[in-house]
Amino acid sequence: MEIITVKIDVPEGTNIIIGQTHFIKSIEDLYEAIVNTSAHIEFGIAFNESSGVCLVRKEGNNEELTQCAVTAALEIGAGHIFVIYIREGFPINILPSIRETREVVRIFCATANPLEVIVGVTEQGRGVLGVVDGFSPKGVENDEEIKKRKELLRKFGYKR
Repeated sequence: MEIITVKIDVPEGTNIIIGQTHFIKSIEDLYEAIVNTSAHIEFGIAFNESSGVCLVRKEGNNEELTQCAVTAALEIGAGHIFVIYIREGFPINILPSIRETREVVRIFCATANPLEVIVGVTEQGRGVLGVVDGFSPKGVENDEEIKKRKELLRKFGYKR
């Protein structure tokens, strides 16, 4: 087996969710999970089919984000992987609905950080082994950083 990393583009102002699912119906169910949770989130989804014709299936309400998802899914190249790009919302808004989608078996990441996907390559194909989400820690927060964190959460409306 060969292990490679695939750098994934996360454009400014977007977040990405990468996960694994197991059925062609997943693309439609993920679409419904997002629109039924938040009608204002812009998004694009791609799903790598892993049997039959092995196509990248796609859905979304934003063509640019849908194309970003297709590009990332092709670059990863692993079967049964889905990629969702969102804008005008955060993963925290839709992750519960995505997790509740019956076909979803794993979520690897939900981030706006620089992202690398660790992929195992075998004779049969590719599989996602994990992700590198952002950077390594540079220290431990102090009182001032705790205050900044809490202010940021309140600014986003997650804390009072």
